[in-house]
Amino acid sequence: MNISDPITLVLSIILCLFLALFFFGWKRNYRYNLPPGPRPLPIIGNLHILDLKKPYQTLHQLSKKYGPVYTIQLGVEKAVVLCGYETVKDALVNHADEFLGRAKVPIFEEISKGHGVIFSHDENWRVMRRFALLTLRDFGMGKESIESKISEESDFLVKKLKSYKGEPFDNTMIMNAAVGNIIISILLSKRFDYEDPTLLKLLKIISENIQLVGSPMAMLYNAYPSVMTWCSNIHTVVMRNIDELHEFIRETFTNQKKILDVNDQRNLIDTFLVKQQEEKTNSKLHFTNKNLEVLVTDLFAAGMDTTSTTLRWGLLLMMKYPEIQSKVQNEIEKVIGSAAPQASHRKVMPYTDAVIHEIQRFGNIVPTNLPHATTQDINFRGYLLPKGTYVIPLLTSVLYDKDHFAKADEFYPEHFLDSSGNFVRKEAFMPFSAGKRSCAGESLAKMELFLFFTRLLQNFTFQAPPGAALDLNPAIGFTTGPLPHKICAIPRV
Repeated sequence: MNISDPITLVLSIILCLFLALFFFGWKRNYRYNLPPGPRPLPIIGNLHILDLKKPYQTLHQLSKKYGPVYTIQLGVEKAVVLCGYETVKDALVNHADEFLGRAKVPIFEEISKGHGVIFSHDENWRVMRRFALLTLRDFGMGKESIESKISEESDFLVKKLKSYKGEPFDNTMIMNAAVGNIIISILLSKRFDYEDPTLLKLLKIISENIQLVGSPMAMLYNAYPSVMTWCSNIHTVVMRNIDELHEFIRETFTNQKKILDVNDQRNLIDTFLVKQQEEKTNSKLHFTNKNLEVLVTDLFAAGMDTTSTTLRWGLLLMMKYPEIQSKVQNEIEKVIGSAAPQASHRKVMPYTDAVIHEIQRFGNIVPTNLPHATTQDINFRGYLLPKGTYVIPLLTSVLYDKDHFAKADEFYPEHFLDSSGNFVRKEAFMPFSAGKRSCAGESLAKMELFLFFTRLLQNFTFQAPPGAALDLNPAIGFTTGPLPHKICAIPRV
């Protein structure tokens, strides 16, 4: 065999990896009882049956044949897929500790290297999660102080949309900037103008990476990282973006460290730096510069993208269903009038609340959820799963569970209303996931969605450009936003 030939060498590496993993896997799993699933092929597993652009759709369809708990093989990695509200809740809530782990997905491991909060593990995750939750609360998450910032940012957003004078525009970067400024205020005590080149650069980096890590090439990279490093530049582009983002964060906290006042902590970075000073006498360090870089990246990306994407879905759906938009506007006029919306209005605006919930459900922003891993051997629903099992709690299957949402495939706000028009909570409403790994910024996101959405519909009627078709199919990416489109924001008299 001529190993100097690159193709031959790649095939040799794949063969060796397959043989090693086959024998290791046989030895490791012979005493376990993984659930059944589609028959895998050698080396590629079940990748050939997945829609690599929208794998969550295939995974949901497979549950109809193999049931709510089944095994799928992604290359040489076995994953257990959990489908439907009852099954996902059973794992993430009733067996929270056993399903607490984060699966080690190659591209995310490269990005975080075990730091931060989203893709970290074990004790580091616990420390960073606790710090993030407490600090976000201290700087106003769910309180009046952050509500006033959202209200102020809404004013800037309304002014920006009015500048288009009803002409068509793409709202992606504008919505990203508006929502991004809220989490930036917590992280950096700063607000950027929407045209600020630094902000636009940061938003572009995050948006590009979110699209890349949810692409077919990323799935192949995660299945065969050693081989795909040779065949694709996706890893290079993602890491180059991450390096740029981390460089900005390093420069920011280096400058803040010079003027740090322990008695006047202005933002999350200040609080982290104070913790870093307190930890110097501790032999086991968690408040490191690397953890700070990744934590700020995690909070910025998660705090910006999912909420802004949900709002963009909301405006698209209002254009698609003008009668629903009109009902929301009528309720805004009745309850709020021309005053600034407040978070307290939500409880007396059941229709608007139902519409926002349905936007989140229908939008299905994080369809595959973030991958979990079992922290110990566990008997779950008749199967013995080994410690370290890769688990996919499929959020699509929860948000589109027809046992809980009568018209799951349609945009239907009445899912969250009773016959008298009162708001009804649904257990299967799980856009923030559930359990101990659920979204740390859930209360902030809920407040942002209500205040931004009501302020926009209070000031504008949203319409499609003349002759434009409105497509409700999702775009490709780790989070699923609308396909590119333009909107017209018609000022209301």
